[in-house]
Amino acid sequence: MSEATLSPATGSPHGGGQRTGSSLRAAWRNRRTRTLTSLTLALLVVVAVVVVGGVVRDDAAVTDLTQKTLAPSGEHWFGTDPYGRDLFERTMVGLRLSLVVGTTAAVLSGLISIALTLFATVGGRWAMATVNWLIDLFLALPHLVLLILVAFALGGGTDAVVLAVGLTHWPRLTRVLISVAREINATDYVALSRTFGSSRRFVARRHLAVHLVPHFSIGVILMFPHAILHEAALSFLGLGIDPGQPAIGILLADSMRYLSAGHWWLAALPGLALLLIVKLIDRIGDDLRMLSDPRSAHL
Repeated sequence: MSEATLSPATGSPHGGGQRTGSSLRAAWRNRRTRTLTSLTLALLVVVAVVVVGGVVRDDAAVTDLTQKTLAPSGEHWFGTDPYGRDLFERTMVGLRLSLVVGTTAAVLSGLISIALTLFATVGGRWAMATVNWLIDLFLALPHLVLLILVAFALGGGTDAVVLAVGLTHWPRLTRVLISVAREINATDYVALSRTFGSSRRFVARRHLAVHLVPHFSIGVILMFPHAILHEAALSFLGLGIDPGQPAIGILLADSMRYLSAGHWWLAALPGLALLLIVKLIDRIGDDLRMLSDPRSAHL
């Protein structure tokens, strides 16, 4: 046996490869544990926001003019607004509303993506060309301008925001799903299924749909941050949620009139809370993608 095949540490053949494999497995277990911990903490924070926002919804609407524009304190963590309403409670209600709107819009956009993917796969070349043309068209348009136009055409309001965000966020996910569908169509088991006479619809239903679900789920979660931010932007511009609701965009828009008077907390704290929840949801999507992708074990 030559010395090249011996492990430097043990003198046994292939010992270095075994040690390397053990190190990779240990590193993957450590990374998986850290990812699960991060995912759990992020989910707990999001659930807490939803629960707290639901509990304090009525209290957030109570006005007290003797407590107006108070700075943050132990009694009012985020201070109070010009009507004496607790800004922390209103922020929690607004974040809960943003999560509901963002979830609905992201799911709608995801359903459009998977429907177009299956249509492009089943319909043949003309269907694929049509879907690709639609993707290029929507990606070529300025996204925020398209959002504003759709929301304005629908008359504004919560339903208009959901439809505007849902109808404009599908192109990138559709492109990803089509790429995955092409890889699946090139596999041997799909070719064997077609050899036995399976139709395109059968292949799409029994083979493609099952493999697209994980990518669809993670894509929808990763769409949440964009949906929430765009909902806030439309509400800030007056084309979003009903102004009577404490949406984050409305809170930020209302705060603009009072910043010059030094009431910085009216904009800074709701804005930071929105940024935090967006980053947490983005982290949840990244963690789920890492856990669901076997190739991540080798990174």
